[in-house]
Amino acid sequence: MSRAKCIMVQGTMSGAGKSLLCAALCRIFAQDGYRTAPFKSQNMALNSFVTQEGLEIGRAQAVQAQAAGIAPDVRMNPILLKPSSDTGSQVIVHGEVRGQMPAAEYYRYKKRLIPEVLAAYESLAAEYDVIVIEGAGSPAEINLRTDDIVNMGLALRVNAPVLLAGDIDRGGVFAQLYGTAALLEPEERKQIAGLIINKFRGDLEILRPGLSMLEEKTGKPVLGVIPYLQVDVDDEDSLAPRLGRTEAHKPLDAAVIRLPRISNFTDFAPLEAHPQIGVRYVDGARQLGCPDLIILPGTKSTIDDLLWLRQCGLEAAVQKAAAAGTPVLGVCGGYQMLGTMLHDPEGVEGPAGKSVRGMGLLPAETAFTARKRRTQTTATVVAEELAGAELEGYEIHMGRTEASGAAFCTLSDGRSDGCVQGNVWGTYLHGLFDSGQLAGRLAALLCARKGLQPETAETLSHAAYQQQQFDLLADGVRKALDLGEIYRIMEEA
Repeated sequence: MSRAKCIMVQGTMSGAGKSLLCAALCRIFAQDGYRTAPFKSQNMALNSFVTQEGLEIGRAQAVQAQAAGIAPDVRMNPILLKPSSDTGSQVIVHGEVRGQMPAAEYYRYKKRLIPEVLAAYESLAAEYDVIVIEGAGSPAEINLRTDDIVNMGLALRVNAPVLLAGDIDRGGVFAQLYGTAALLEPEERKQIAGLIINKFRGDLEILRPGLSMLEEKTGKPVLGVIPYLQVDVDDEDSLAPRLGRTEAHKPLDAAVIRLPRISNFTDFAPLEAHPQIGVRYVDGARQLGCPDLIILPGTKSTIDDLLWLRQCGLEAAVQKAAAAGTPVLGVCGGYQMLGTMLHDPEGVEGPAGKSVRGMGLLPAETAFTARKRRTQTTATVVAEELAGAELEGYEIHMGRTEASGAAFCTLSDGRSDGCVQGNVWGTYLHGLFDSGQLAGRLAALLCARKGLQPETAETLSHAAYQQQQFDLLADGVRKALDLGEIYRIMEEA
């Protein structure tokens, strides 16, 4: 069986647009008839995805797989680090939790993971025609060069030609690219096959003299200047701008509480795409105002983020709004917070035996356990006023919640999920808006409360919407990249 060709995208920094460029290349190669798969050996993200087998990977690789027209596979992201503090992370290998590690401990441990990373890559390379590899952060982090498994260390091990991308929107792109190349070791520098300038806005002719000088100084060709594309694709590199939103410009105002350790907030991307729902992220009581809907999202550290809500005044503001009739929705960790008590007998989130009072908006009590539940599922909403909406999503949480109120939805296996009390809803189901049905019913309910006419057009599912966006992304990148040269580079590697 022949081994796949590959191309790797590295960036001059985090946020340079690697994830989107990889998604675009996955789509382009798939459009050109090649069986294509994404790969990122190590991802650090709180935005994760559960595969059909119930294994956890970074959401960026799931999105890239969807762009390639294939199902997400745990081999595409063998190592996932989920930060739980400034100096430690939950370490997930092949979709399963290996443990909680401080940064220094993981730095020593990661060398042992190299065979597992390479095995995952080789397994994909035996099944696909092209592997699109994503780096992480910057390859010029010279303090992290030893035993690198995600940037040049991986590129050298699998002989991947590298496209080095710089973000011109942040400024200093020539220094980014030249400085990154200059800090690499000679054998690493040889892996760079070409440079890409990303997120360009302006007159390309004014840029051209700089491109020529950059090529002269680095000895590397510029293979494309990618415009700042107006596409809406779930991507880790574009999440910071999403979280920075503070205003809504649509008739309905949904406020998502920006928890310090917020996770899986791409749950709400379908709401942002709804023509009537404006979504904004708030992290202070004054910012909250008087929204039509309040959402408490998922979090990596439920208890710590609940205490943060309490200390900054947002808990009291949410409780006051709920008492006045404002609908409140909690998802996963947000659902746990809305209950009466949270218990941590095993020390999953802190000292063993700790118990914390919840927000008291739902008759539900949570006990954290070390076992993480990960599963894809479908469900039907049974909560009054939203009943009948069909959902597709996944569970990913550590904890069991006992609820005495009405259920939010019924899962495909017959189990009840979540809890409802009046205008407050809670559920463990991530991706609950992806089918489009719940977003539509929620918009109709909120419109009725405000005396507005609801949108009558059928709400597009998030999957269908994303497929449209993948095509737009691929079109924009295809026009800007020298794909003929990229194909030649892959063939000769």
